[in-house]
Amino acid sequence: MIYPVAEKFLSINGEGARAGELAVFVRLRGCNLHCGYCDTMWANTQSAAAVMMTENEICDFADGTANVTITGGEPMLHDLAPLCKALIKKGHNVEIETNGSVSIEELASKPYRPSFTLDYKLPSSGMEAKMCLDNYAYINENDTVKFVAGSRDDLGRALEIIERYALVGKCKVYLSPVFGSITAAEIVEFMKDHSLNGVRVQLQLHKYIWEPEKRGV
Repeated sequence: MIYPVAEKFLSINGEGARAGELAVFVRLRGCNLHCGYCDTMWANTQSAAAVMMTENEICDFADGTANVTITGGEPMLHDLAPLCKALIKKGHNVEIETNGSVSIEELASKPYRPSFTLDYKLPSSGMEAKMCLDNYAYINENDTVKFVAGSRDDLGRALEIIERYALVGKCKVYLSPVFGSITAAEIVEFMKDHSLNGVRVQLQLHKYIWEPEKRGV
Protein backbone atom coordinates (compact mmCIF):
# COMPACT_ATOMS: atom_id res chain seq x y z
CA MET A 1 0.00 0.00 0.00
CA ILE A 2 1.18 3.54 -0.80
CA TYR A 3 0.38 6.41 1.57
CA PRO A 4 0.61 10.17 0.86
CA VAL A 5 2.64 11.42 3.83
CA ALA A 6 2.34 15.18 4.22
CA GLU A 7 4.63 15.24 7.25
CA LYS A 8 6.53 12.81 9.45
CA PHE A 9 8.56 13.57 12.56
CA LEU A 10 9.62 12.43 16.02
CA SER A 11 8.34 14.42 18.97
CA ILE A 12 6.17 13.91 22.04
CA ASN A 13 2.48 13.18 22.04
CA GLY A 14 0.91 16.55 22.76
CA GLU A 15 -2.42 15.05 23.80
CA GLY A 16 -4.23 11.77 24.27
CA ALA A 17 -3.59 8.83 26.57
CA ARG A 18 0.17 8.87 25.90
CA ALA A 19 0.62 12.64 26.26
CA GLY A 20 4.21 13.51 27.06
CA GLU A 21 5.62 10.27 25.65
CA LEU A 22 7.89 10.12 22.62
CA ALA A 23 6.06 9.27 19.41
CA VAL A 24 6.61 9.16 15.68
CA PHE A 25 3.92 11.13 13.86
CA VAL A 26 2.79 10.25 10.36
CA ARG A 27 0.45 12.88 8.92
CA LEU A 28 -1.50 11.70 5.87
CA ARG A 29 -2.78 14.11 3.26
CA GLY A 30 -6.46 14.90 2.79
CA CYS A 31 -9.49 15.64 4.95
CA ASN A 32 -13.26 15.52 4.46
CA LEU A 33 -14.03 18.27 7.01
CA HIS A 34 -13.32 21.98 7.25
CA CYS A 35 -13.28 22.86 10.96
CA GLY A 36 -13.12 26.53 11.82
CA TYR A 37 -10.19 26.08 14.22
CA CYS A 38 -8.18 23.56 12.15
CA ASP A 39 -4.42 24.01 12.60
CA THR A 40 -3.38 21.62 9.81
CA MET A 41 -5.38 23.10 6.93
CA TRP A 42 -2.24 23.04 4.80
CA ALA A 43 -2.36 19.22 4.74
CA ASN A 44 -6.08 18.83 4.08
CA THR A 45 -6.38 19.09 0.29
CA GLN A 46 -5.63 16.39 -2.23
CA SER A 47 -3.12 18.76 -3.86
CA ALA A 48 -1.10 19.25 -0.66
CA ALA A 49 2.57 18.34 -0.95
CA ALA A 50 3.26 14.77 0.15
CA VAL A 51 5.86 12.03 -0.08
CA MET A 52 4.51 8.66 -1.20
CA MET A 53 5.60 5.95 1.23
CA THR A 54 4.90 2.25 1.66
CA GLU A 55 4.05 0.70 5.02
CA ASN A 56 7.55 -0.80 5.13
CA GLU A 57 9.16 2.61 4.57
CA ILE A 58 7.02 4.08 7.36
CA CYS A 59 8.05 1.18 9.61
CA ASP A 60 11.70 1.94 8.87
CA PHE A 61 11.16 5.59 9.83
CA ALA A 62 9.45 4.58 13.09
CA ASP A 63 12.14 2.07 14.06
CA GLY A 64 13.35 2.61 17.62
CA THR A 65 10.25 4.52 18.82
CA ALA A 66 7.52 2.62 20.66
CA ASN A 67 4.58 4.92 19.86
CA VAL A 68 3.32 5.77 16.39
CA THR A 69 0.50 8.26 15.85
CA ILE A 70 -1.19 8.28 12.46
CA THR A 71 -2.96 11.57 11.94
CA GLY A 72 -4.04 14.00 9.24
CA GLY A 73 -5.96 15.52 7.70
CA GLU A 74 -8.21 12.54 8.16
CA PRO A 75 -6.24 9.28 8.14
CA MET A 76 -9.36 7.09 7.98
CA LEU A 77 -9.86 8.17 4.37
CA HIS A 78 -7.00 5.77 3.58
CA ASP A 79 -6.78 1.98 3.91
CA LEU A 80 -4.86 1.84 7.17
CA ALA A 81 -5.12 -1.89 7.80
CA PRO A 82 -1.82 -2.82 6.05
CA LEU A 83 0.04 0.01 7.80
CA CYS A 84 -1.36 -0.83 11.23
CA LYS A 85 -0.57 -4.52 10.76
CA ALA A 86 3.02 -3.80 9.72
CA LEU A 87 3.64 -1.40 12.61
CA ILE A 88 1.97 -3.54 15.29
CA LYS A 89 3.84 -6.65 14.13
CA LYS A 90 7.02 -4.63 14.65
CA GLY A 91 5.97 -4.00 18.26
CA HIS A 92 4.72 -0.41 17.98
CA ASN A 93 1.78 1.07 19.88
CA VAL A 94 -0.32 2.52 17.07
CA GLU A 95 -2.82 5.32 17.62
CA ILE A 96 -5.17 6.67 14.94
CA GLU A 97 -6.26 10.28 15.40
CA THR A 98 -9.57 10.60 13.54
CA ASN A 99 -12.05 13.45 13.26
CA GLY A 100 -14.95 11.14 14.12
CA SER A 101 -16.78 11.45 10.79
CA VAL A 102 -15.58 8.18 9.23
CA SER A 103 -16.58 4.71 10.41
CA ILE A 104 -13.94 2.81 12.37
CA GLU A 105 -15.96 -0.43 12.31
CA GLU A 106 -13.84 -2.34 9.80
CA LEU A 107 -10.44 -1.33 11.16
CA ALA A 108 -11.59 -1.90 14.76
CA SER A 109 -12.46 -5.50 13.86
CA LYS A 110 -9.01 -6.34 12.45
CA PRO A 111 -6.66 -8.72 14.33
CA TYR A 112 -4.03 -5.96 14.39
CA ARG A 113 -6.25 -3.31 15.94
CA PRO A 114 -4.82 0.14 16.71
CA SER A 115 -6.16 2.40 19.40
CA PHE A 116 -8.41 5.24 18.27
CA THR A 117 -8.66 8.84 19.40
CA LEU A 118 -11.96 10.09 18.03
CA ASP A 119 -12.90 13.72 18.00
CA TYR A 120 -16.47 14.75 18.54
CA LYS A 121 -16.81 17.99 16.60
CA LEU A 122 -18.76 20.40 18.78
CA PRO A 123 -21.00 23.20 17.40
CA SER A 124 -18.25 25.84 17.20
CA SER A 125 -16.35 23.64 14.72
CA GLY A 126 -19.16 23.95 12.17
CA MET A 127 -18.87 20.21 11.50
CA GLU A 128 -21.04 18.56 14.17
CA ALA A 129 -23.58 17.26 11.61
CA LYS A 130 -20.82 15.14 10.03
CA MET A 131 -20.17 12.97 13.10
CA CYS A 132 -20.44 9.18 12.72
CA LEU A 133 -22.12 8.30 16.01
CA ASP A 134 -22.16 4.57 15.19
CA ASN A 135 -18.45 4.61 16.05
CA TYR A 136 -19.27 4.52 19.75
CA ALA A 137 -20.38 0.90 19.34
CA TYR A 138 -16.83 -0.11 18.36
CA ILE A 139 -14.68 1.67 20.94
CA ASN A 140 -13.15 0.10 24.04
CA GLU A 141 -11.04 0.99 27.06
CA ASN A 142 -7.95 1.51 24.88
CA ASP A 143 -9.65 4.26 22.90
CA THR A 144 -10.35 7.94 23.55
CA VAL A 145 -13.16 10.32 22.69
CA LYS A 146 -11.97 13.91 22.67
CA PHE A 147 -14.11 17.04 22.78
CA VAL A 148 -12.40 20.27 21.70
CA ALA A 149 -14.52 23.07 23.11
CA GLY A 150 -14.52 26.70 22.08
CA SER A 151 -17.39 27.95 24.24
CA ARG A 152 -19.63 27.19 27.20
CA ASP A 153 -22.29 25.99 24.75
CA ASP A 154 -19.76 23.50 23.37
CA LEU A 155 -19.18 22.16 26.85
CA GLY A 156 -22.90 21.67 27.37
CA ARG A 157 -23.12 19.70 24.14
CA ALA A 158 -20.12 17.58 25.13
CA LEU A 159 -21.89 16.70 28.38
CA GLU A 160 -24.99 15.59 26.43
CA ILE A 161 -22.94 13.25 24.23
CA ILE A 162 -20.90 11.85 27.13
CA GLU A 163 -24.08 10.96 28.99
CA ARG A 164 -26.12 9.77 25.98
CA TYR A 165 -23.46 7.27 24.91
CA ALA A 166 -22.25 6.41 28.43
CA LEU A 167 -18.69 7.16 27.38
CA VAL A 168 -17.20 7.29 30.87
CA GLY A 169 -16.21 3.73 31.66
CA LYS A 170 -16.36 2.70 28.01
CA CYS A 171 -13.27 4.66 26.92
CA LYS A 172 -11.09 7.57 27.99
CA VAL A 173 -12.82 10.95 27.76
CA TYR A 174 -11.00 14.28 27.39
CA LEU A 175 -12.11 17.89 27.25
CA SER A 176 -9.69 20.30 25.58
CA PRO A 177 -9.93 24.03 24.84
CA VAL A 178 -9.78 25.51 21.38
CA PHE A 179 -6.44 27.29 21.73
CA GLY A 180 -7.11 30.97 22.42
CA SER A 181 -10.93 30.66 22.55
CA ILE A 182 -11.69 29.32 26.02
CA THR A 183 -9.49 28.80 29.07
CA ALA A 184 -8.70 25.52 30.74
CA ALA A 185 -9.95 27.10 33.97
CA GLU A 186 -13.42 27.52 32.45
CA ILE A 187 -13.45 23.85 31.52
CA VAL A 188 -12.40 22.84 35.04
CA GLU A 189 -15.22 24.96 36.51
CA PHE A 190 -17.69 23.27 34.16
CA MET A 191 -16.42 19.86 35.26
CA LYS A 192 -16.85 20.84 38.90
CA ASP A 193 -20.35 22.21 38.32
CA HIS A 194 -21.46 18.97 36.64
CA SER A 195 -19.46 16.45 38.73
CA LEU A 196 -17.73 15.09 35.65
CA ASN A 197 -15.94 12.21 37.31
CA GLY A 198 -13.89 10.10 34.93
CA VAL A 199 -13.43 12.97 32.46
CA ARG A 200 -10.05 14.68 32.08
CA VAL A 201 -9.16 18.17 30.97
CA GLN A 202 -6.20 18.15 28.62
CA LEU A 203 -4.08 20.84 27.02
CA GLN A 204 -2.15 20.52 23.76
CA LEU A 205 1.34 20.29 25.24
CA HIS A 206 3.11 21.02 21.97
CA LYS A 207 1.43 24.42 21.75
CA TYR A 208 2.90 25.38 25.12
CA ILE A 209 6.36 23.91 24.62
CA TRP A 210 6.79 25.43 21.14
CA GLU A 211 5.16 28.26 19.19
CA PRO A 212 1.50 27.32 18.58
CA GLU A 213 1.86 27.33 14.77
CA LYS A 214 5.19 25.48 14.63
CA ARG A 215 5.18 22.36 12.45
CA GLY A 216 7.06 19.14 12.98
CA VAL A 217 6.63 19.09 16.75
